Amino acid sequence: MSSELTEQQAFLVLNALPNIGPITLNRLLAELDGDPRAVFTAGAHRLSSVKGVGPVISTTITGWRDHFDLAREEQRMAQAGVAFITTRDPGYPKLLKEINDPPIGLYRRGRHEFPEPCIAIVGSRRTTLYGQSIAKKLGGELARLGFCVVSGLARGIDTAAHEGALAAGGKTAAVLGTGIDLIYPPENLGLYRQLEETGAILSEFPFGRRADKQSFAMRNRIVSGMCEAVVVVESDVSGGAMITARFAGEQGRLLFAVPGRIDQNSSAGCHQLIRDGATLLTSVDDILSELSYLDGLRPAAIGEKAVDVVAGRPATLTDDEARVFECFRGGSILSPDALAAQTDLSAAQVSAILMMLELKRLIAKHADGMFEARG
Repeated sequence: MSSELTEQQAFLVLNALPNIGPITLNRLLAELDGDPRAVFTAGAHRLSSVKGVGPVISTTITGWRDHFDLAREEQRMAQAGVAFITTRDPGYPKLLKEINDPPIGLYRRGRHEFPEPCIAIVGSRRTTLYGQSIAKKLGGELARLGFCVVSGLARGIDTAAHEGALAAGGKTAAVLGTGIDLIYPPENLGLYRQLEETGAILSEFPFGRRADKQSFAMRNRIVSGMCEAVVVVESDVSGGAMITARFAGEQGRLLFAVPGRIDQNSSAGCHQLIRDGATLLTSVDDILSELSYLDGLRPAAIGEKAVDVVAGRPATLTDDEARVFECFRGGSILSPDALAAQTDLSAAQVSAILMMLELKRLIAKHADGMFEARG
């Protein structure tokens, strides 16, 4: 009986039914007090009274067993170690709930629950060595700064971004345009397993769902929707990354594009985005400064990391970070060169430490490049 479905099972069934989009599903849930089980007990007449739900959809819901084998899906999930998380679960990305059409649930492999802010790095599958090196560098730097790097596990830029984050020992997550059991491209099997081990793999699609144009577009809205910002490294003007960029704009996310050579199609999309208003990205400093400008305007911003104080210094600091932070006591306003001289650290070390202290909201950068402790 439908009435015997648990709440989790009801979400799982609704998510898998064909020809019912996330906007309609969210509208149905809103009309029925957010209870997914009520959707199956409401009856065809009540369902049809909801905007966007006609006889075809109401018949699909009432006859859901003809369209979805719940027992088989649960068995597959158990065998694969896959969880199904809904908007009510703590592991569901917070920012994703804000978009117009959030998935009502996500299949997840891996145990990462996204406590930190996410940044997406996306781009072309047919990329240049320049694009791959930039994506890997950005992925590593963002991961070291405490961001979770999100991409789509595709060839090219996606793969480089994931690899950069993993090489830095940071967190990275992939959103698939297929069922979570399908690994595409197949040569990324090793990368898939690394992500499962240390981060997360997400999909809104049931087991066995093959990729198509619609599924990749749906995937792209999740990539942008769960992130504070989207970085496009390389893309031609008709690439899939341009769809992700469009979603980022519609969802109110920060959008960055990395410039490339003007005579290569692989960067034509990035140049178009910059021309249309995306922020030109030359380093992670550009992302940090934009997020600092928006501090307090986003509920899931990076500023929510707590800072405890032990023995007069923030407990979250490494020894070198504490050494640099101590230089700001008494209201000192210092340049990176002055800090390097005072601490005997290299300029590169000081630069990285200053970014971390900015991220932890302990110092602020002036327009002239000087730094001081936040009050």
